[in-house]
Amino acid sequence: QVQLVESGGGLVQPGGSLRLSCAASEMLFSLYVMGWYRQAPGKQRELVARISSGGSTIYADSVKGRSTISRDNAKNTVYLQMNSLKPEDTAVYYCNAELGISYWGQGIQVTVSS
Repeated sequence: QVQLVESGGGLVQPGGSLRLSCAASEMLFSLYVMGWYRQAPGKQRELVARISSGGSTIYADSVKGRSTISRDNAKNTVYLQMNSLKPEDTAVYYCNAELGISYWGQGIQVTVSS
């Protein structure tokens, strides 16, 4: 069982930045595909960004150019740096780890508002 703990969320003004972190309990962390998803009220959960074990990344069109996903395998941690935040980025953000089986964190609120 992989445990994922997100941190770094909160309230930020439009145009601001946040860095989300997700610490994993899994010792084989480097083998996992790690991802960030988000779910806004009344909407389905959607992919924000993913990073493979080899470091390849994909981004949702809505965050491309404004966000960067990265991983530190020595710290069993994946990050999501988000810049130029918009009110439509407001959502609960979930960390995901996948290696055949998918694991989810509990989610962390990000609110973009003035």
